[in-house]
Amino acid sequence: MMATCLQLCCLFWRSLYLGVLSALLLWLIPPSPAMAMTPKHYTELTFAPLPEIQVPAYERRQLSNGMVVYLLEDHEWPLVRGTLIFRAGSRWDPPAQVGLAEISGDLIRTGGTQAHRAAEIDEWLEDRAASIESGVGKSLGRINFNSLKEHSEAVLNLLAEMLQAPAVEPERFELAIRRRQGIIQRRDDQPNAQAEREFYKLIYGPESPYARTQELDTLANITPADVQQFYRTYLAPSRCILGLVGDFDAPAMGDRLEAIFGPWQDPPHLPPLPPLPPVTADTSPVTVVIDRPHLSQSYIYTGQLGGSLKDPDVFTLYVLNGVLNGFGGRLFNEVRSRQGLAYSVYAAWSPEFDYPGVFYGVGQTQTETTAKFLSALRQEIERLQQEPVGSAELNYAKDSILNSFVFNFRDRLQILNRLLRYEYYDLPQDFIFRYQQAVKAATAADLQRVAQRRLKPDQWRTLIVGDRVPCPTTNCQQRQHPA
Repeated sequence: MMATCLQLCCLFWRSLYLGVLSALLLWLIPPSPAMAMTPKHYTELTFAPLPEIQVPAYERRQLSNGMVVYLLEDHEWPLVRGTLIFRAGSRWDPPAQVGLAEISGDLIRTGGTQAHRAAEIDEWLEDRAASIESGVGKSLGRINFNSLKEHSEAVLNLLAEMLQAPAVEPERFELAIRRRQGIIQRRDDQPNAQAEREFYKLIYGPESPYARTQELDTLANITPADVQQFYRTYLAPSRCILGLVGDFDAPAMGDRLEAIFGPWQDPPHLPPLPPLPPVTADTSPVTVVIDRPHLSQSYIYTGQLGGSLKDPDVFTLYVLNGVLNGFGGRLFNEVRSRQGLAYSVYAAWSPEFDYPGVFYGVGQTQTETTAKFLSALRQEIERLQQEPVGSAELNYAKDSILNSFVFNFRDRLQILNRLLRYEYYDLPQDFIFRYQQAVKAATAADLQRVAQRRLKPDQWRTLIVGDRVPCPTTNCQQRQHPA
């Protein structure tokens, strides 16, 4: 018992000694820089400027048949990916056959070829973990593909076969038609999608190739023979731009592409492409209200015809977008947060590549505050015209664009696709860097000048989907939601 007490006493005095010694050492040793630092407020933080972004080296060549080819090496993974774009578009659909381009675009991949049935192609690609996907949008056709390096030549040969000898298997044609019929029957399920679709008709006109929609009767007018005629009109090597990125030697790949695609020639009587459909603007202000029962809020699109990416003011207008939008933007701060008029609100100058786009304001608000929301949105546009933007807002908008610029270069396929689009739409290859420099150079005076010249709120056309929404303007039309 006595020995146990002595042991406990020894342990106590030893622990006390070690504790005092540790405290003495901490007092004698000066604190490390990390321990001496005090946290800074986020406004005091400084960062080095972002490094200049460079486009990686690429090779551009033209094959003997007129096809333009871009090659960009990337040896990080044993893959070959690519895109082929061709001159086509739904804007050239005959008015009675709206949907022809989209169906034809899908069937390039899914309709089979003269030598291989569609199911056989599906299985062949799946076995090799490869993919080919095709489609036609409003202004171009596109085929995307990717494969392991070891299968890349076989995939390119299959792509060449699809372009030169497409088939239209009846079962796949009917499936493509039924799929779009289902989309038409469900397209009004989301009121915001309905508002957007009808707004574009209000801006361009309901029969414009840039706003019209597929309908059950236009799909019924399309036959497999029409699809084959589409291919004869638009699929030609001189109308194609092909881009590849991946694990290959560019000169050697260029020679392989010549061997694979070179024998494909334009037909002797290739029909000329139709001219681009004109865009005419109706500048008379109008508000259309589509009455849709049981909605608890209004879905609003309002705006005007805009410009294209070749517009000299386009870069300044992107900065103006930055002033209006985002968590630090005027619309969020004023219309949503301070006035509480919107669940969501934003505005955008949305140019197209080779035809005028739109400028629009979009929002969702309670039915009874619809008129207040439109008034508040318009006031923010008029404020841009009446007074210069403050330096803090301007810098915030410019920094938001410039700091996100790096995301335009996060993937080499993304870079390649941009080069293809610039060639297709006849834009300079350094277009994105001109954008960067113009954003840096934009001033408050530039924004005010462009807002005064380009934004015309007195001419805005407005589309509202809601439940018994009172007309917010004098020039107002009421429509019923289709049953």
